[in-house]
Amino acid sequence: MTDDGPEYDVDFRDHPEQYEVGRGEEDVFKVEPYKSELLPLWGYADRATADEAGEAIYERFREYREREEFVGMDMARKYLQMGYTRAMRYARYPGGQKYEDDGTERDPEHWADHDKREAALVYEVWWDRVEADECYQELKRRHRDHTADD
Repeated sequence: MTDDGPEYDVDFRDHPEQYEVGRGEEDVFKVEPYKSELLPLWGYADRATADEAGEAIYERFREYREREEFVGMDMARKYLQMGYTRAMRYARYPGGQKYEDDGTERDPEHWADHDKREAALVYEVWWDRVEADECYQELKRRHRDHTADD
């Protein structure tokens, strides 16, 4: 499936027990088939793009929730979180460049790109909605309990 190592050569829909929640947006481009389902929906150019993307990703989240498909729910959460963090980086750093060519970190601007800031704020609303979802929280707890037993 991928070139990311044998741990990603798996269909996580068929084998959700192999999925590790991880931190933040970890593995967002590696976990299939969810990457292929969610990445085409994702974008952060401006508020309109984020509105459309956030709504589409949240709709997928709801579909996964209907099937109690935790891995898909968590991946949708990761794409929403990544929309926020990526757009905010561009909002605070011209061209999204957090570091100078010599590797030193640039000072963030307040606001380098207003369109990206608006996109980030849209994603934040969708991300918060997913994080607060009681079904998501329960399935996340169950998934962690189940994978901790292995």
